[in-house]
Amino acid sequence: MPSVLIVDDLLSIHEMLDAVIQPSGFVTSFATDGEKALARYKTEKFDLVLADIDMKPMDGITLLKQLKLYDPSAVIIIMTAYASTDSAIQALKFGAFDYLQKPFRVDELIATLKRGLEFRRFQTERLNNPIAPGAQAVDVEGRLIGQSPKIKKLVQQVKKLATVRTPVLLQGEPGTGKIDVAELLHQAGSEPNAQLVRIDCSLSSETNVRSGLLGQNGAGGTWVEQARGGTLFLQHLQCLTLEVQKELVSVLRNNAHTFRLICTSTVDLEGLTDEGKFHDELFYRVASLPVQMPALRERREDVPLLVKHYAAQALNPQVDAKLINFTEDALAVMQAYHWAGNLTELHQVVTRIASTAESRVVTSEQLPLRLRELKSWPTLADYLAGQERRYTDMVLHVCHGDKVAAAKALGVDVAKLG
Repeated sequence: MPSVLIVDDLLSIHEMLDAVIQPSGFVTSFATDGEKALARYKTEKFDLVLADIDMKPMDGITLLKQLKLYDPSAVIIIMTAYASTDSAIQALKFGAFDYLQKPFRVDELIATLKRGLEFRRFQTERLNNPIAPGAQAVDVEGRLIGQSPKIKKLVQQVKKLATVRTPVLLQGEPGTGKIDVAELLHQAGSEPNAQLVRIDCSLSSETNVRSGLLGQNGAGGTWVEQARGGTLFLQHLQCLTLEVQKELVSVLRNNAHTFRLICTSTVDLEGLTDEGKFHDELFYRVASLPVQMPALRERREDVPLLVKHYAAQALNPQVDAKLINFTEDALAVMQAYHWAGNLTELHQVVTRIASTAESRVVTSEQLPLRLRELKSWPTLADYLAGQERRYTDMVLHVCHGDKVAAAKALGVDVAKLG
């Protein structure tokens, strides 16, 4: 039978909770403060921890932090008597599975315990068997192209995230590959034939969001039902109104254990939360595992690999696109360009060129004019530390040795070019 460690400094609460929890099929154990609870957790096995927030000498938040340090997979539900949700949101911030506000209903308590138990079992299964159905087909390196430190870090993050079901927040500029990561995580962590339900909150009307996402009384709509066993992928989460965000919290409390939640944002949601422009509880429910997607200009050394990859995917009736090569000067220009549209813009440029090229060799002259205009190039300060000489030489090469033009492009005095 599943076990629950109940932590509260009032013995009367122990008796009351024991009376309502045991008949639902749980084995209950008790501790009167955080220190005793931590000691028991380290020596005994518990599926769930139900802890009051207001205890001495160790309060519920401190216990939560200590338990998460000892066992990151611990499923902890916090009880709070405060009228406001400030303490509950703080608990979510530090990794609580959920919270209950006193006085709570028995059915609400049991439902929360059952959701926590289901999540615990999922985590345990993934720990014992990290390869989920469908995970064998996931090729992270084949989808996230590059050898830069930033892309290597992202690859490792995605591999770790594939082993858990915790909500993921992907943040970054448009075109940085958030959809690729979402599809990889879905493929790695979902049951066979489970759906990836992709919703663009910036394009969906509030009427559609209410019917498809919210449903009635926090039950969730058709999109939530379709995502069961799979992934609910909410793009541009910042575009939801505050009222919808608040109602979405109820949907997630009732349903988030039934699907993998992945959200994206092109703005800093934590900053919006601090400014009161984004619902604080929703932020901490979706942002427990934030991932920052690097802009292409932050990993310029990956451009040649990406160019080769995108060119090989193109279809050209005259030349086999897999054999098309971009010259050094063309790659130099492409590495120097700002790429405001990131991977999406690079993919479009390479695909168009590779699809229409009349020969196997592509030079800088065949690149779009906007890439070759000096005003489009970033200054020397934008380049990676320790790479100044390399990029100075590159710009000189593109400028055909014209130091005046190169100095203007780099934003430095011509004398500094030597």
